[in-house]
Amino acid sequence: MAGSKLLLTDLASTVKQVPYNYVRRISERPNLSDVQVSDVSIPLIDLQDLYGPNRSDILKQIALACQHDGFFQVKNHVISEVMINNMLHLAREFFQLPESERLKNYSDDPSKANRLSTSFNVRTEKVANWRDFLRLHCFPLEDHVHEWPSNPPSFREDVAEYCTSVRGLVLRLLEAISESLGLKRDHIEKTLSKHGQHMAINYYPPCPDPELTYGLPGHTDPNLITILLQDDVPGLQVLRNGKWIAVNPIPNTFIVNIGDQIQVISNDRYKSVVHRAVVNCNKERISIPTFYCPSPDALIGPATELVDDEHPAVYRSFTYGEYYEKFWKRGLATECCLDMFKTSIT
Repeated sequence: MAGSKLLLTDLASTVKQVPYNYVRRISERPNLSDVQVSDVSIPLIDLQDLYGPNRSDILKQIALACQHDGFFQVKNHVISEVMINNMLHLAREFFQLPESERLKNYSDDPSKANRLSTSFNVRTEKVANWRDFLRLHCFPLEDHVHEWPSNPPSFREDVAEYCTSVRGLVLRLLEAISESLGLKRDHIEKTLSKHGQHMAINYYPPCPDPELTYGLPGHTDPNLITILLQDDVPGLQVLRNGKWIAVNPIPNTFIVNIGDQIQVISNDRYKSVVHRAVVNCNKERISIPTFYCPSPDALIGPATELVDDEHPAVYRSFTYGEYYEKFWKRGLATECCLDMFKTSIT
């Protein structure tokens, strides 16, 4: 990394221009002036009646969003405003700790389940991304919580409570997504074997020239489904019809996006969509994605109910461990890792 700093947070406040190892080639830059901004960039779905008389209507909204957008926002999701605000406050508090305190959690080893690091994979990438992140595995909680930071003092207890609440939301959404595909309500959940859940607390410092770099470049998520909490600073952008669309934050909502594994299970009916994080020169940004995934031994493939003569299987079956290993080895790239698992008939 530029200078002697291991973390971007400590480097960013000392530089007046973007260090060379963060600068993208001209053809790979974000071209921010070409981004479309809209008040309703992705669907907003009200989950109030998910278990009420309007369930079928909500399932249709979810199906349309998964088919056409790969992203949607949810409100009335039962996670309290107090818990949301506390989680964002804790994240900010952690990244404001003295460098020596934060570095107790640092590792550049991607196989380490709970670690503070920077960029994406500093061991393999040629150009760095403008972010620091704290990655935490959070299911089963008792296997991981003792490895989490103990500072701020309430961190372990409060983040554990948040993780448990988000897991509840995920399981409700997975039932709805299964049903919206015409599958049994528990189909996706049963596919996951022992289940896996991890999260990243992303910190994007202000950047001297946001046109030169990314928080994270375009990618799809390798997991099953992602639940994103973000603060009030825009940064998430979604690719639609070859154009980047800015997704502006709405307070007390979560952004849900379909990961590669649901695209496989749905046999390409639902889309895992390319998205990216851009930075700005005025304000830090915090985003907290929770990644829900199969356990490594889970066998993933198109649901047999969604395969017939008119809809042959688009993907071969594979273990999630095989998929995740390939994803990490190749790093973030616009081309979806899914292409490596397609059957010959596609």
